[in-house]
Amino acid sequence: MRFTTRGFAGFMLAASAVVLGAALLSQYWGGLAPCELCLLQRWPWGVAITISLVTVLAGGRGSLPWVAAVLALVFAASMVFAFYHLGVEQKWFAGPSACTASATGDMTLEELKRQILATAPVRCDEVRWSLFGVSLAGWNLLASLLMTAVCAYAFLQARRPTSRAAAAA
Repeated sequence: MRFTTRGFAGFMLAASAVVLGAALLSQYWGGLAPCELCLLQRWPWGVAITISLVTVLAGGRGSLPWVAAVLALVFAASMVFAFYHLGVEQKWFAGPSACTASATGDMTLEELKRQILATAPVRCDEVRWSLFGVSLAGWNLLASLLMTAVCAYAFLQARRPTSRAAAAA
């Protein structure tokens, strides 16, 4: 299967818009407030939408291998963010102090009050919603992995010679 630059960018644009749109729908329509790490995970999807939109509007003039490689890097970054968030939820990693539970230790009442007021209302280390036992961070990890694989496939296909004559040369 051969991709055109514009067709590939259009697919990436649509898929990224669906994923980011689902996150925004869960927030604004579903009432699921995002934590600090959830917001961080949205950035690569927005970057992918921007790159894809520019490529589509440019008429696909960009080189497919370059577009696929850049998008693969963007989705690889998304995988890293999602894996980190999943690890924080599973208590594999310590999360950001602004959105994870911490021990109070020997704190004065004033220090405890300052910590509570400085803490974000949504904790990153709690799973607030899951489907089939997989949290939203887990689903984002799977979606990012799939998109990275599609980009890598498009990159490799675009670099492959198109005919036997080109392969022999």
